[in-house]
Amino acid sequence: MKDITLVVMAAGIGSRFGQGIKQLEPMGPHGEIIMDYSIYDALEAGFNKVVFVIRKDLEKDFDDIIGQRMKKKVRVEYAFQELHDIPKTYQERFKERTKPWGTGQAILACKDLVHEPFLVINADDYYGKEAYQTAYRYLSQDHDQKKLPISMVGFVLKNTLSDHGAVTRGLCQVENHQLVDIVETHNIEKVNHQAVTEGKVLPLDTVVSMNMWGLYPEFFSILEARFETFLSSLKDNDLKSEYLLPTIIGDLLHEQKATVEVLTSHDQWFGVTYQEDKYMVKESIQKLIAEGKYPEKL
Repeated sequence: MKDITLVVMAAGIGSRFGQGIKQLEPMGPHGEIIMDYSIYDALEAGFNKVVFVIRKDLEKDFDDIIGQRMKKKVRVEYAFQELHDIPKTYQERFKERTKPWGTGQAILACKDLVHEPFLVINADDYYGKEAYQTAYRYLSQDHDQKKLPISMVGFVLKNTLSDHGAVTRGLCQVENHQLVDIVETHNIEKVNHQAVTEGKVLPLDTVVSMNMWGLYPEFFSILEARFETFLSSLKDNDLKSEYLLPTIIGDLLHEQKATVEVLTSHDQWFGVTYQEDKYMVKESIQKLIAEGKYPEKL
């Protein structure tokens, strides 16, 4: 069996563990969190290593609450996404910044730990069994190396909206299962069974990215070079700009340096964007258990 790693982006989990941290909200009948179901599905599909991207100050608490439990089933390692882990040339320029640098920096933090194909996910998103099975099959295969091969598990927009407020989604243009373009779109709301942003109605069957990317170790050198280019383009002490995977991959597409295979999952995505979403997530998990997709206790 080929070594393939699951990278879980969890650096945004919060400065303290406890009530109110959405990634740690119990969702299953025995206190299971969304990450438990994600890793259960990944191991079932064939993944054999998990790398959690967290902040260094969370390591002990994260390991006590989550890591030790996972280590009984799979090899676990930690990568650390730190705000000031940027080239020294730029540290003084951005010394006042408090906002993390985004998903691109999160994955770059894994470069010394991941030497095999890997799948990226968000810690607080439920993707479904089919997504992991499809991603594993793709990452297990050899691909044309003329351009950097990337894969993305795409979801249908209508299955990713919240009843409780606006969301941000990467809207995708897809042709013949290939990603042509991706546009990070903010403030998408569900209004009268429609998806609306800034007064514009979006097709409900639009394919969207939920940050479930299949990548290869060659991607790290690209991330590293482009991170420095990204930093050099910012104004001094920029407090908000982020280095985001959808933007990076979109740029590679436009430059014809990568191909992105869009993999299809028919499973329902769900996550906790708003506190009110947790009731829907709990109901969905109970339904999956009732259907026999998961045991009562993982």
